[in-house]
Amino acid sequence: MAMQYPGELTWEQMQAVVEDLADYQVPSLLLSGGEPMIHPRFFDLVDLATAKGLKLTISTNGTLITPEKAALLKAANVAYVGISLDGIGKIHDEFRRKEGAFDAAVRGFKNCHDVGQKTGLRLTLTRHNVENIDRILDFIEEKEIQRVCFYHLVPAGRGSELQVLRPGEARGAIDTLISRVEQWHVQGIDRELLTVTQPADGAYLLLRMERENHPNLEEARRLLSWNGGGANSSGRGIANIDTQGNVHPDQFWQDIILGNVKRLPFSQIWDGQHPASAETLAQIRSIGLLTQEERQARMSGPCADCKWFNICGGGFRTRAAFCNHGDLWGSDPGCYLNDSERMAGSLEPVLAS
Repeated sequence: MAMQYPGELTWEQMQAVVEDLADYQVPSLLLSGGEPMIHPRFFDLVDLATAKGLKLTISTNGTLITPEKAALLKAANVAYVGISLDGIGKIHDEFRRKEGAFDAAVRGFKNCHDVGQKTGLRLTLTRHNVENIDRILDFIEEKEIQRVCFYHLVPAGRGSELQVLRPGEARGAIDTLISRVEQWHVQGIDRELLTVTQPADGAYLLLRMERENHPNLEEARRLLSWNGGGANSSGRGIANIDTQGNVHPDQFWQDIILGNVKRLPFSQIWDGQHPASAETLAQIRSIGLLTQEERQARMSGPCADCKWFNICGGGFRTRAAFCNHGDLWGSDPGCYLNDSERMAGSLEPVLAS
């Protein structure tokens, strides 16, 4: 039987949150953890959210997805199931400190695949697994996984800095991913590959495309300029509600609490109606609401004169704040562009039509 923790949202409170999110017309809802599928009302919550019209994604370790549960996810119209891996075989087991975790996750993939449930791989790039990235990509091919999402590590918690990639390691990983995607394209394979929490990837991709005189360069530049990178993420396009009902700018930024859904609906908190956090929320959002020139004028460090600022928005703001003692205007230390690349960027932003 699943353990109940003090202060967790009750079923009635979870229902109220889902009602509010649906009325507020949030575009997407992600259930994650920890491991969300251990919650005793997990499938009740899934059914409620999808019945209310929310586009629902599940982030799970995959070990609990039996054939029966995969069928339930499919029947509930879950949009996507992301299964997390930290490596292949024993590497994953060692990282999770549980023998057999990898094989159980693979069974979860298969069970989703067998019922036609859209599923994919979620993996955080760390020094623990980046040396085996080719093997991970081979696994994706072998299992015919149609979507894979690589997260750049956001250091939070004891010891996490030990897993941060060096700039050369990050560049090598991205080069490997680009190379494999090019192979899939030549082979006529339609597979999605995303990188997350490092907007500098967009700048690096454009540099590669410029060097290679890629025919889709200008379209890629237009889309990345429209997106704006980190300027439009945490506290604007992303929010997190934890198990206690606390609202955060994203899932990593747990030391900033914007309010609690037990006392004020999420929609009102997000609209800045919580008196204690309205100023904090406005400050976080000002990164995206200011013009590009105004934002960059406030930046310190390498971001202050980087010619790719209109593409990446100054990197992932949460990581920058973690590593700059809470300063929202410090540079993202996870950026792996060198000085010459930073100065060779697009001098003029490309406007989205």
